[in-house]
Amino acid sequence: MAEDEAPNPFDNPLFAQFQRAMSAQGPLQWDVARQTALMAATEGVTEHNVDPQRRIAVESLANVARMHVAEMTGLATPAAVRLDVVGRATWANLTLQAWKPYFDALAQAIGGTATSTADNTAENTAASEADVSDPMLAMLANMSKLIAPSMLGMSVGTLVGRLATNTFGQFDLPLPRDPHDRVVIVISNVDGFADEWSIPRDDMTMWALTHELISHGVFGVAHVRQTVQQLVGQFAGGFRPNPGVLSESISSLDISSGDPMKLLNSLLSDPTVLLGAQRSAAQERVAPILDAAIAGIVGYIDHYVDRVTARILGQASPIGEAVRRRRVAQSGDRVFVERLLGVDLTSEQVERAQQFTAGVLERAGDEGVALLLAKHGNLPTPSEIVAPGLWLARLETSN
Repeated sequence: MAEDEAPNPFDNPLFAQFQRAMSAQGPLQWDVARQTALMAATEGVTEHNVDPQRRIAVESLANVARMHVAEMTGLATPAAVRLDVVGRATWANLTLQAWKPYFDALAQAIGGTATSTADNTAENTAASEADVSDPMLAMLANMSKLIAPSMLGMSVGTLVGRLATNTFGQFDLPLPRDPHDRVVIVISNVDGFADEWSIPRDDMTMWALTHELISHGVFGVAHVRQTVQQLVGQFAGGFRPNPGVLSESISSLDISSGDPMKLLNSLLSDPTVLLGAQRSAAQERVAPILDAAIAGIVGYIDHYVDRVTARILGQASPIGEAVRRRRVAQSGDRVFVERLLGVDLTSEQVERAQQFTAGVLERAGDEGVALLLAKHGNLPTPSEIVAPGLWLARLETSN
C-alpha cells in the first residue's frame, strides 16, 4: 500500500470472517423480517383470535358473494379454495411467505449474486472500477454487504407489517400469490374502516369479500398470474449494487437541524439508499410494461367489483368511492412497494385503469373486457393502456 493511500478498515481477516458468518444467513434475513413484521402489524399490542361468531357471519356472507361473482364474471372459486378470517399478524406471516420470491430476487440483485444482463454489465463494470480506487466507497461497499441482509429484512418486515394494519385482504395490492389456495379477510381492518365511514359492517364485509374473490379469480388464470409474477420478478431483480448511492445521500443530507431522528428519516424515506441499490436500465424498460399490465388488471377488477356489489348492496352504496380514496391516499407504504417491486396504485394509475376499461366497454361491452383474461398476451401494452381501441384492434387481428 502506498504511503499516502488511506487504509481500508474492513480489509482485515477478522472482518472477513465476521462477514462470512453474516452472509451465511443469505442475502435477506427472514427471521428479522418476520419479527419486524409482527411488531409493526400488532403495534406492540397482543392480538386476540377472531371472534367465532364474527367468523361464522363472514363465512355466510362469503357464500353469497361467491354465487354472484361466479354468475356475473364467470370466474369460479374452486371448493378447494378456503376462506381464512384472520388477524393482522397472520396476514403478515402469509404475505411474507407469498412475496418471498419477489424479495429474494431483490436481495440477490443488490447482493451481487443475480445474473447480470449485457446492458447492465457495462454500466456496472465502469462504476465498480471507479469504486475500487476510492477508499471511502470501498469501505461503504463492504459495510453495505455486511448490513444489507439485516437492513433488507427490517425494511421488508416493516413494509409488510405496516400494510397489515390497513389491508382488507390479500389483494389490496394486485400481486399474485403462491400457493393460490385461499381467500383471506383481515376482519378487524374491514370493521374498523366500516365504523370510520359509518358503513354497516356486513355491507363493508360483502364489498371486501367480493373484491378478494374477483381478484383471486383473476390471478387464478395461470397466464395472468405467471405474466405478472415474471414482470415483478424482473423489476425486483433489476436493482444493481452501488455503494456510491449511500455516499451521495449522506453528503446531501441537511445536518443544520441537528436532529438525529430527522436525519435517519431522511435516509429511510428511500429504502434503496441504505440498501445501496441503484435502479437499472433494465428496470426502466420493464416498469412501463408492468404498469400497463397492472392497470388493465385493476380496471377489470374494479369494474366487476362495482357491478357485483351494486347488485347486492344497491347502486347508491358509497363503499367503492370510499375505498378508492383510501387506496390512493396511503402513499408512504405504496411508494416503498413501488420502489422495491415496481407496483404502486397512484391516483394516476387508477384513473388510467378506469379510462381504459370505460373505453373498452364503450366499444365492445363486457365481452371486450372479458378478452383481458382470454389468453396469454392479452394484457395491454404501454401504448394500448391509453388507447383501448388500439388494444381491441390488436386482439381482433390476433384472434
